[in-house]
Amino acid sequence: MRLEEAVARLRVLPDVLPDGPDELIPVLAGSGGPRPQPTWEVPPGEARPAAVLILLYPDASGQAYVVLTERTDRGGHHSGEVSFPGGRVEPADTDLIATALREAAEEVGLDPAECGLRVLGELPTQWIPVSNYTVAPIVAVAARRPTMRPQPSEVAAILDAPLRLFLPGAPLLTVERELRGFHVRYSAYPVAGLAVWGMTAKILGGLGAWLARDEDAAEE
Repeated sequence: MRLEEAVARLRVLPDVLPDGPDELIPVLAGSGGPRPQPTWEVPPGEARPAAVLILLYPDASGQAYVVLTERTDRGGHHSGEVSFPGGRVEPADTDLIATALREAAEEVGLDPAECGLRVLGELPTQWIPVSNYTVAPIVAVAARRPTMRPQPSEVAAILDAPLRLFLPGAPLLTVERELRGFHVRYSAYPVAGLAVWGMTAKILGGLGAWLARDEDAAEE
């Protein structure tokens, strides 16, 4: 998908994130049944706020790419996973956009002015039960590929992911693994030899579904 087409389709962002492929949802590997969900409840307002940056940019031919990172494996809940640049809200942040941009500057050295960055808006907030964060996905577009460098303590590698990899019908790979005491199976998006799954895959699958929607039918 060309960047100009993606930006045109993102002139309106969804109030509810569309569903991506059903296969992204982990199921029990043996039975195919749903994985038991956490039994705890988080009191309203007690989840910690965070924001991530979904930054789109063009390659030399104008095709749309999105910035992803491979997180440094430090043994935490999300260590070693593929994710967007982002993190928790700090007291000095003026809003969630400021959080996403600050975290991207810290993690990948993003300079918004250097790449001609423009914020398009915010996708629906996501909740991550295991780490108890509410995450605001901030969508932005850059006029050109940013000059980036990974912060080694947080980012093992920066990934240039073609946006077409997350459109409906894109290839998926099947993963089976032990996950918090259960043997589960789920699908993931393959990017640079890594598997994109979890919240990042959910957001990208939903974004892909929104980009691929029939705009004429939606306006009828």
